[in-house]
Amino acid sequence: MTNNVNRAVALRITQLLKEKNITQYRLAINSGLNHSTIKNIINETVKDNMLSTVILIADGFGMTVSQFLDSPLFLEENLNI
Repeated sequence: MTNNVNRAVALRITQLLKEKNITQYRLAINSGLNHSTIKNIINETVKDNMLSTVILIADGFGMTVSQFLDSPLFLEENLNI
């Protein structure tokens, strides 16, 4: 099954929230983003996620962007680009 990049980012955030047992609100605080931004990304109402936003989200999880993107969700064959 292929996903677009926005869907892959939303799925990865949801996965990491569960793995790290933190809430969307906590992620927002940790990343310095508004809670509504996190919610909109997860609900896929954001049309194009900016790399700068993904960097802040990765930082909010206490990881690098490389670690955030280290998921089968982001393999080329799994993305509809």
